Amino acid sequence: MKNLLFALLAVALVATAACKKIDQLLTFYIEDSQNFKIPATPLLGQLPLVPIPVTTRSDEKFKNANTAANLVKDVSLDKLTLTVTDPNSANFDFLESITIYISTDGNDRVPLASLNPVPLGQSTIALTPSGAVLDKYIKAQSYTLTTEAKTRRAVAQETSVRIDTRFKITADPL
Repeated sequence: MKNLLFALLAVALVATAACKKIDQLLTFYIEDSQNFKIPATPLLGQLPLVPIPVTTRSDEKFKNANTAANLVKDVSLDKLTLTVTDPNSANFDFLESITIYISTDGNDRVPLASLNPVPLGQSTIALTPSGAVLDKYIKAQSYTLTTEAKTRRAVAQETSVRIDTRFKITADPL
């Protein structure tokens, strides 16, 4: 009985210490929105899209969350959605598949999120995060989003799209 009580006490102490360490980690989200245009194209196949430069302002966002870039432990994509904003009646029926990549000047591009197949009749689509480690991209002053898209039909008119991203950040507090 004494040994059982001692073992339970030891487990409780270890659990308490582990919880304190977990409580010291800080988790927060960085959200961003960018707009881009998909040009009208009569061709099927690959869709040529212009790279989207994004200024991170991460130092400011880390400071607001009571942390700093050197204290960041993990960055992952939590959510990425695309929404057709113009024309109002448009949707993503022209897309068969899409992959969005992230890169910086000094780093190779890595997949950020993708969707294959793109469902019909949707003006907003949620892409599946790739699971890539994104620390160096969010800590940078800026990054670039590039897109590879395959069409299932021609794009009849220029289409405006908003890309909304949410990154999950885990860091130590200041």
